[in-house]
Amino acid sequence: MFSCRSINIVVLVCLISTFLSIYGVVSSVDYGTALTKSLLYYDAQRSGKLPSDQRVKWRGDSALNDGSDANIDLAGGYYDAGDNVKFGFPMAFTITMLAWSTIDFSSKLTAKKEMGHALSAIKWGTDYLIKAHPAPDVLYGELGDGDSDHACWMRPEDMTTPRTSFKIDDQHPGSDLAGETAAAFAASSIAFRASDASYSNQLLNHAKQLFDYGSKHQGVYQSSIPEGGKFYSSSGFEDELLWAAAWLHRATNEQSYLDFLSGTGNTGGTRTEFSWDDKYIGAQVLAAKLVLEGNAENSGKMAEFKRQAEQFICSCAQKGNNNVKKTPRGLLWFQPWNNLQYTTTAAFIAIVYSNYLSDADASIECPTGTLQSADLVDLARSQVDYILGSNPKKMSYMVGFGKSYPTQVHHRGSSIVSIKKDPTPVSCKDGLTIWFNKNQPNPNVLDGAVVGGPDANDQYTDTRSNFQSAEPATVTVAPLVGVLAFLA
Repeated sequence: MFSCRSINIVVLVCLISTFLSIYGVVSSVDYGTALTKSLLYYDAQRSGKLPSDQRVKWRGDSALNDGSDANIDLAGGYYDAGDNVKFGFPMAFTITMLAWSTIDFSSKLTAKKEMGHALSAIKWGTDYLIKAHPAPDVLYGELGDGDSDHACWMRPEDMTTPRTSFKIDDQHPGSDLAGETAAAFAASSIAFRASDASYSNQLLNHAKQLFDYGSKHQGVYQSSIPEGGKFYSSSGFEDELLWAAAWLHRATNEQSYLDFLSGTGNTGGTRTEFSWDDKYIGAQVLAAKLVLEGNAENSGKMAEFKRQAEQFICSCAQKGNNNVKKTPRGLLWFQPWNNLQYTTTAAFIAIVYSNYLSDADASIECPTGTLQSADLVDLARSQVDYILGSNPKKMSYMVGFGKSYPTQVHHRGSSIVSIKKDPTPVSCKDGLTIWFNKNQPNPNVLDGAVVGGPDANDQYTDTRSNFQSAEPATVTVAPLVGVLAFLA
């Protein structure tokens, strides 16, 4: 016979179980599997001639003649999201964040046997960026035309939309595009330093050339490539130059790059997001790292950088003066279009800064409380857990992870039958009528992709036409790689 105490314990367990079920809380998250899938996603986004070790088998070669209109080989690189355009601005940011993930969490990635895949994902991007930078003052920043591409729904393998090449040069500036690409090269040079010194040096040389070009030929890139600005318009170039200088200093330890940082007239102030467009927080955190390590004075502009980085973190942790909005169930909410790209960058900043604080035995004094290193880990974990299924929908917003995830992802290659299964060409309009409008799961699972995510009220509609929420992007997953590596 049960005692009253035993009955009370059973009731308590049932209540807890009911609570966890209602609120979508998962007891244990397989971060290792999520990490593996996050890197697998980049195989699916590849453009160009696929390698023999290609892991996503439903994809095929595509856009092999890119650059032919300019008499240059520009095959390779990544499609940015659910379309078939190669936008250099977000691609470079993707590579920078993949490299940062690899640098700061190298031991974790190695332990999980994912370092090779991480470096492969970076190299697929940097190999293309090397091609796109054929001269010190020339950088190709876009392949394909967004308007015509978005008017069609075609597989990349047999697309017929224009593959126009767009560039910046000494007569057509683009400091933001050049700065972000310089950052990608510099960060990647660090990532490859231990395994391929020659390649690392090559990347660093490209980084220095682009930083020099971007500093001397100032202006936003959409003034030279308006086609790119229609889809990825830059709000300014000062942040990219600071970001590039920070990475070049970390790669070279040369004083000139530190002088560029400390001599800036604009440290960015307290930012509200970290993204493909706004790199101030990234530069602020890298500067703060130098201060915490004792490699830069905690005064002047460097102290400003550190203070502003920590104010952003305080806002994410709900201990600031102007806190980041959260959904009713706790997801950091920045904006309606692809919100999760901002959530993953915020989680990444929290994780890397937790390491920097721990190494320095330091904490953050926020307007309404103190944050320790462990608090930042908890913050990042809460956001990743939400993304992977601890949410009211009980749905993982990473495709292919868990029992429930988005099946009608806004992605051309994923939503049309694989060319390996049916090589019959799919025309521009047939893709729309037959595949885009088909109310069925995508025939190809885009493992590791992270969709835009739920709305401000934790709601999500799994439909292909819901492009604001259902389209994945390379910029969303790159910072998540580092966070998952830490948590796995």
